[in-house]
Amino acid sequence: MNQVRCAEPVHVPRPDGPWHQVRTDLAELGNAVVYTTWSEWLPSMLTTPRLRDLLGADWDRYRRTPDATVRYRFAAARLLIKCTAAPALGVPPEYLDLAYRLGGRPYLRGFDQVELSLSHTGDLMAVGLSRTGRIGVDVEPAGRSVRLDLLEAQILTPMEAAEIAALPEAERVPHALRLWTLKEAYTKALGQGLRLGFKEFGFSEGERLHAPDGSAATRGEWGFATHSVMGRYLLSIACHDAGLGAANDTSAGSMLDQGFLSAMSLAAD
Repeated sequence: MNQVRCAEPVHVPRPDGPWHQVRTDLAELGNAVVYTTWSEWLPSMLTTPRLRDLLGADWDRYRRTPDATVRYRFAAARLLIKCTAAPALGVPPEYLDLAYRLGGRPYLRGFDQVELSLSHTGDLMAVGLSRTGRIGVDVEPAGRSVRLDLLEAQILTPMEAAEIAALPEAERVPHALRLWTLKEAYTKALGQGLRLGFKEFGFSEGERLHAPDGSAATRGEWGFATHSVMGRYLLSIACHDAGLGAANDTSAGSMLDQGFLSAMSLAAD
């Protein structure tokens, strides 16, 4: 089995797009990843008369949040999820109902075939969508200051530590940060978060998953990638193909369960 391909992250600077690449990636690769900054989205968010409809069930939480910065970032992240999913599913974003699983992982109510992942740090937000299986995204500042000895003790397998030790000194911390974001993305995709120890799995050259002893841990059903975005962040992606043969058609008529489709059709009339 060939290794799953993760879509290239797409920068979308405004809620109105451009979104065509998201639909293309979801149809052709089974996954799509979008990133932006909350400050890019803030002007549109503050001026739209549709904010209450767009936030839906999250409106009350938005209104109850006293800190303005926290409130606006919360709204921007929720809008990013809905606006990313909407063109791929062929429905207006205010028709999407965002809910949360135990642990806070978001999902689109009624779209059981669509998996979501959200990550944010500083000014950056990223959302991953998948119609073929689990997906996880993680973002971290590329210049983050870390102690390599602590990373080795807490997150690196012996194989990873040996590979880093063989690198030129200037490349060691950047490489360790990339591994850290990949591990975060993978555990988010699994829904395990910090419950899965980062020393229990690792990544070798080519971003292949391996066991602590260095043996291969997958047969290609997972894909992993790390990208530099905005010139100052790392964005890592973990995407899974469950082998269920999801349809290439990502419209609501194909991806939404029939009860929700009927309800949405009535709401549109």
